[in-house]
Amino acid sequence: MNRNFPNQWRPEGEQPGAGPYPTSEPEVHAVVDFVARHRNLTGVITFHTWSGVLLRPYGTQSDEAFPAEDLWAYKAIGEKGTQITGYPNVSVYHDFRYHPKEIITGVFDDWAYDQLGLFGWTVEIWSPQRQAGITDYKYIDWYREHPIEDDLKMLKWNDEVLEGQGYIDWYAFDHPQLGKIELGGWNTVFCWRNPPMKFLEKEVAPFSDWLIWHLLISPRLEKVETIVTPLGEDVYRVRLFVQNSGWLPSYVSKKTLERKAVRGVIAEIELPEGAALQSGKKREELGQLEGRSGTSSAASPFSIDGGTPDRLKVEWVLRAPKGSRIQVRIQHDRAGVIHEEITL
Repeated sequence: MNRNFPNQWRPEGEQPGAGPYPTSEPEVHAVVDFVARHRNLTGVITFHTWSGVLLRPYGTQSDEAFPAEDLWAYKAIGEKGTQITGYPNVSVYHDFRYHPKEIITGVFDDWAYDQLGLFGWTVEIWSPQRQAGITDYKYIDWYREHPIEDDLKMLKWNDEVLEGQGYIDWYAFDHPQLGKIELGGWNTVFCWRNPPMKFLEKEVAPFSDWLIWHLLISPRLEKVETIVTPLGEDVYRVRLFVQNSGWLPSYVSKKTLERKAVRGVIAEIELPEGAALQSGKKREELGQLEGRSGTSSAASPFSIDGGTPDRLKVEWVLRAPKGSRIQVRIQHDRAGVIHEEITL
């Protein structure tokens, strides 16, 4: 499934499991369709097994390919994930390749980030090695070569914690087609690919906190102030100030801007009968709002003349009878909506 997404997809001859064409599998098509249609999404996380690690893009190229601001944000999000869950956070390209000369393409988080600018993650639930006390190991590399002492630790864990259910001693078996064979070894599905049931809740529970935290760093459009100024008989100037109070910018990532994947803040005004605009537009795109990511509260030579890029002002001059009610709507696909009724 995670080779079938439409980002640098390659055919079966180059990458087994990729499917006949991108999104050929109905499950993948459903996910792509849902994410692409929901323009309010600011991040996406997919859960896999196993390795006990938080994976981030890219799977196909070095961290040097990132806009610097996006890499900083990715690392900050990953560090919080590590703090909450205990899982390390790593780059697929640098730390999770099956072969040093090969890359994996058509994956979900690469597609979400590279095409839509969303901070996508793949969580690999469960590390049997860590359960057995093997902490200093390199994910995929460990399966190619590791010390025999690690195998002994794993078997001890099976005996003492799993009560022998994880590793089955080899025994003779008379197979109806193959004749006399032997069966045994690790019950991979039971204790490697998945947490055994008695460990499952404890293993996955911390991720709800990371998911909520990931949501709380989203951009958030808020009103700062509305000012109505009478300019003369039945003429008023209306000014509305808005801000992004979220940690992420309204557009979420620099990759979003590069892909032109989201619009800026849209301001709309609805006038009652008998009112008319003298200046300003009924509908106007105002641009993007920065967040707090990549900024510091400490004195910095990079922020001496930073201004207030997290705020915007929209202004109209209109003619309308006193007491008229106008409707104002400020919205951003990823930062939310402000709706206000203003009485002149």
